[in-house]
Amino acid sequence: MPNAAPTSHFISAPDGLRLHARDYGSRSALSLPVVCLPGLARSSSDFETLATALANDPARPRRVVALDYRGRGQSAYDRDPANYSFQVEIADVLAVLTALDCAPAIFIGTSRGGILTMLMAALRPSVIAGVVLNDIGPVIEPKGLMRIKGYVGKLPQPRSYDEAAEILRRLFSAQFPKQTLEDWLLSARRTFKEVNGQLVPDYDVALAKTLEGVDFEKPLPPLWPQFDALAHVPVMVIRGENSDLLSAATVEAMSARRTMHGLETLVVQDQGHAPHLAEPDTIARIAAFIARV
Repeated sequence: MPNAAPTSHFISAPDGLRLHARDYGSRSALSLPVVCLPGLARSSSDFETLATALANDPARPRRVVALDYRGRGQSAYDRDPANYSFQVEIADVLAVLTALDCAPAIFIGTSRGGILTMLMAALRPSVIAGVVLNDIGPVIEPKGLMRIKGYVGKLPQPRSYDEAAEILRRLFSAQFPKQTLEDWLLSARRTFKEVNGQLVPDYDVALAKTLEGVDFEKPLPPLWPQFDALAHVPVMVIRGENSDLLSAATVEAMSARRTMHGLETLVVQDQGHAPHLAEPDTIARIAAFIARV
């Protein structure tokens, strides 16, 4: 039977930095494993509800591995912020896949995690059996990226989790208008951690440097070749109804290019960037897609 709680693994990155991953379910599960990759300043904890549900699915229990990138969650921080890059993080993900023996796998990538998945499809296609892209595609809307740049590494320091919840509510209520106080408190506990009696972000604030060079006057280079590298595996794209990072037009263009497998799509109502993947209906849709893969 799958484990009720995840196991924490600490893995050495290619440069020796310590990475953390949560491992749900049983290694002996017969179904394909799932690998969850979070957003830019997010951690493996974002997938707790989804990973637990997939690992304990009575019909098809499966192993789920959720990764903390370097500088996030329980992974070590890098002294050189230049290493918070796609190139380094792809190498980190591949190191975790090898160390935990969980490839090929079905990847669930939220935001930055989806970009990493598309890049890996071009560089190491053999590790990918299927993909769920959570509110990300080959075209990234500058408005959403500008909003993210405005808060990553710049959040006010709260004095309590209640105050942290209020900070997040003020920042993100337009994207998530139906969230309850309990939801905001859960978000606060996944965004902040206690260090020496103070609440600080659960990531290295130097991550802000990864966005410094973005020129919002110029369109970002689209990732169509990397998306097309997924042509031979099933793909599902999830979009938050209120998303300012992934447009409905981009989802339509993605679907038009998927001549072999088609593109499964899901719009999560009353959520923005990025959907939480924690509601029963959303989990059921993801589980059904994964089962078909």
